[in-house]
Amino acid sequence: MDDKIKINLLMADDNYPLTIKRSDEELVRAAAKQVNIRMNAYRELYPNLSDKRLAVMTAYLFAWDALKEKQRNDTAPYARKVDELTKVLEDYMREE
Repeated sequence: MDDKIKINLLMADDNYPLTIKRSDEELVRAAAKQVNIRMNAYRELYPNLSDKRLAVMTAYLFAWDALKEKQRNDTAPYARKVDELTKVLEDYMREE
């Protein structure tokens, strides 16, 4: 059974035909809706900007959000601190 479907997304006043997994349809449509919401918000704030500039600003905002989320979930600094504190405790225990 083919788990793929063809859909058309309307984003920034243009159609984008996609073939996606059926299980991803809700997420794909929600993502397109978010693009339109942000593009329209920028369009209202900056009515004289070209669609290209609005699209770039929208892409930048999504990239910014993704990087902030990635940074927020980065546990490497905590792991390094735990390793450092473990070494301090181990050294202290050896001295006792």
